[in-house]
Amino acid sequence: MSGDDAPAQQQNAEETKQENEPSDEPKSESKPESPPVSSTEAAATPAATEKVPEEEQFTYRSLVLSGYGGYDKVKLQVKKGKPALKAGEVMVRVKACGLNFADLLARQGLYDRLPSPPVTPGMECSGEIEAVGEEVTDRKVGDKVLVLNRCGLWQEVAVVPATHTFLIPEGMTFEEAAALPVNYITAYMMLFDFGNLRPNQSILIHSAAGGVGIAATQLCQTVKDVTVFGTASASKHETISQGGVTHCIDYRTRDYVEEVRKISPKGLDIVLDPLGGSDTHKAYNLLKPMGKLITYGAANMLAGQKKNLLAVAKTWYHQFSIHTLSLIQNNKSVCGFHLGYLDGEVEVILQAMTTILDLYRQGKIKPRIDSTYHLEQVGDAMRRMQERNNIGKVILITEPMPEEEKKEEPKKEEKKEDKKKEDKKKDDKKKEDSKKEDKKEEKKKEEPKKEEKNEEKSEVKKEEKKEEPKKEEK
Repeated sequence: MSGDDAPAQQQNAEETKQENEPSDEPKSESKPESPPVSSTEAAATPAATEKVPEEEQFTYRSLVLSGYGGYDKVKLQVKKGKPALKAGEVMVRVKACGLNFADLLARQGLYDRLPSPPVTPGMECSGEIEAVGEEVTDRKVGDKVLVLNRCGLWQEVAVVPATHTFLIPEGMTFEEAAALPVNYITAYMMLFDFGNLRPNQSILIHSAAGGVGIAATQLCQTVKDVTVFGTASASKHETISQGGVTHCIDYRTRDYVEEVRKISPKGLDIVLDPLGGSDTHKAYNLLKPMGKLITYGAANMLAGQKKNLLAVAKTWYHQFSIHTLSLIQNNKSVCGFHLGYLDGEVEVILQAMTTILDLYRQGKIKPRIDSTYHLEQVGDAMRRMQERNNIGKVILITEPMPEEEKKEEPKKEEKKEDKKKEDKKKDDKKKEDSKKEDKKEEKKKEEPKKEEKNEEKSEVKKEEKKEEPKKEEK
């Protein structure tokens, strides 16, 4: 955590000027019981002078990406000055923020929709409206809202266009609200706008235990008799199966293409591909005639804390490309989806979000929260997601971390390190054991060969013994 003060981006020039003015004001002006000030004196003293101290004291914490690299590049800073509101904007006191895979890519400089550092990441949050700008008629102070924005939401106070906010339904928590926009809009628009999902169809959802994966699975349940194939590590199969995945595939130990073909030899109607590279080729080949491939990411580029040039190069080298004639002859379609480039399509986003919120009210969808972290723990939150340990959404909360937990953090880190060492020892032991087993198997395989050789030798000896009398006679 960094305690460095960073100036608010939208602090106006008048406040800066007031900071440099002398502070030795007459005592009579500071006391409420002083005699009334004359009209000429009142005119000489701007009304803004009284507001400056209050605005100077306005501070809020913000997560700032200081540069590209590892988890430590996202630092917690304190910003000074109340952000200025333009016409059509609202100020939101943020309660919870969503963590997305795009944020991990952005930290490594692999997400082009995030401005260059220093910058505050965060595309979704929830909170209460604290101030309303001019020309805003459908929002008021105190409204509980969820927010979708290009960036800048990982902080305690955020200023956004009112059109980027949506009223939170009754009964929805701030954590659920922060988990909703990116994952559910992405899943909804891919399935229904591009995919035209209908009853009795089949679909492959990669990373079925992630935010988009769980959202897509829940939305599939709103259509009758949809067969869902979902990839996830074995430890997550029970959870995603309960959530609606029909066939769970462990991508770490199984070839998902072979597993799908065993159950559905003709292929699939829809494949959602967040991986990119060679997996996009596999996805296209899995489609049946009239099938649709919807690609929406390049997760294969992310390998390790920092940018892995080999992984990036490999993904780009295997990038999927196809001629239009092939599409015509194969009767297949390929679509691309990127929510970050739809930030100007207000009506499209509003229509999707309205439907999603209605589904929530009907009890047909509900965000699954995997874990919550304080802003101070953003590194741990990103690590959990990047190491694929989450089942559902990872949430950041703006409530300051209690002092007791701060004291416990070093101990937790020590325990994590100890656990890593133990896990490494266990892995090494497993490797040694597997090598020993392999050697035993090899020995077992060699034993029949040795026996065969011994038998051959004994046969040769017998033949030689039979030949001995003949030699003697000769």
